[in-house]
Amino acid sequence: MKSVKPGRKSARHTPSTTQRPEDERLPLGKTVAYGFQHVLTMYGGIIAPPLIIGSAAGLEPSDLGVLVASCLFIGGLATILQTYGIKFFGCQLPLVQGTSFASVATLVAIVNGGGGLPAVFGSVLAASVIGFCVAPFFAKIVRFFPPVVTGVVITTIGLTLMPVAANWAMGGNNKAENYGSLANIGLAALTLAIVLLLSKVGNAAISRLSILLAIVLGTIFAAATGMADFSKVGDGPIFAFPQPFAFGFPVFEIAGIVSMTIVVMVILTETTADILAVGEITGSKVDSRRIADGLRADMAASIVAPVFNTFTQSAFAQNVGLVAITGIKSRFAVTAGGGILVVLGLLPVLGRLVAAVPTPVLGGAGVVLFGTVAASGIRTLSKVEYKNNMNLIIVAAALAFGMIPIVAPTFYDAFPTWFATIFHSGISSSAVMAVLLNLLFNHFKRGNSAQSSVFVASPPRMVREDELQALRDGDHFEAGKLVDADGTEIPVVSAAHYPIVKEKLDKGEISHADDIRRICETHPSAGSGAH
Repeated sequence: MKSVKPGRKSARHTPSTTQRPEDERLPLGKTVAYGFQHVLTMYGGIIAPPLIIGSAAGLEPSDLGVLVASCLFIGGLATILQTYGIKFFGCQLPLVQGTSFASVATLVAIVNGGGGLPAVFGSVLAASVIGFCVAPFFAKIVRFFPPVVTGVVITTIGLTLMPVAANWAMGGNNKAENYGSLANIGLAALTLAIVLLLSKVGNAAISRLSILLAIVLGTIFAAATGMADFSKVGDGPIFAFPQPFAFGFPVFEIAGIVSMTIVVMVILTETTADILAVGEITGSKVDSRRIADGLRADMAASIVAPVFNTFTQSAFAQNVGLVAITGIKSRFAVTAGGGILVVLGLLPVLGRLVAAVPTPVLGGAGVVLFGTVAASGIRTLSKVEYKNNMNLIIVAAALAFGMIPIVAPTFYDAFPTWFATIFHSGISSSAVMAVLLNLLFNHFKRGNSAQSSVFVASPPRMVREDELQALRDGDHFEAGKLVDADGTEIPVVSAAHYPIVKEKLDKGEISHADDIRRICETHPSAGSGAH
């Protein structure tokens, strides 16, 4: 067991004599490699918001580059704060921070409303201050997130990310001529196949780096076939420090602040869900204090973000899947990823190199990553007790509610803006519904009917006493077959075959189970045979 250095804050949540899974320290080379894998996983997601918002603001390519570099720089610092942590700031879990996609629609609306980027930055700054103030109170709701709630939310996180993976696999830009082409989807499929192949090999190190290696190999193949373009890597400066208030000082508009405050509440909900999800995956204890520390880091980074020309920060759900699929729980690997993001923000040339990774390659890797998140949620739901309660209804309704924005993106367009902002996110929708239903059925139990589980609708099972006489100690069912204590299959014969087989057994004509099967096959008219 590794000792904790005096003065460190990493053990403030647990006794200093207990090492948490996330506190594992890996060799430097592995730490950097796994950190870089996290960067590649979330890179497409972190640069998408500045590109969308900057384009809506009519920025030139050079100014778009400033927004992207700022997002990388602040995202890296936020990740370091969240994973390494200082007193009152950082959940100290392997959780990557970056520009929140949840705020994109609202920020584009603020831009189109005539306020421009200064109004965007003012709204982000004011709303983040409000979020910072409410973070400790928000964290108190952790007791309302039992496995029936967290399992739903984690599953929804994975399912809501699948359209992202599909969009990446198709090319990422739905206005491009080759969007959805067989070439793009084929490249994604090749990357997926490499991930699966490398995951199967016996070498544990290669298996854990399967995502990174697949992205590298997929990019090499794309370059060889002309599907990757590195021509613009050398364009622009090599080093550039993000300039504070490069687009002017923030402008504070009431309407924008109110809209962004709602978005910040959504971000707090999603980050809480991600903290709980990664805590479940790592097997580490997550309490209200730890959530509060994580949310404070989230909002502190979001307060600083507008100063350096970027937007609200939040946890990246796709990296939760990477933790699950690789089994690397060390938060320091993600801290290394944060350092790489900072370097990318200071060295735009490196950022342009990573940006040259074809989107379909990321899509192929994303299928596994995001699917793993959903699988982790299903594993959590498997631990939930469903008998004599309404947990199945909670899971069913919350999952369905969370899927509505995914299968019908325009479902909430006619609703009030504040309502649509909250429920347009499948993650927030499922979280709100799961928490409310859990309160309704498991906390306020007055009015609940006895034996309310749908499983109670099935009549009780029974067997005849004489049917048990043929069984011996250790007999049990495996994969639908009856086997004895030694694992040998016991043939099951039909009622019509039984007297025929019994007669031959009494005469000593049967010495092996295969003889029973052979007799049943030679007397098809007697029944369906043994199996």
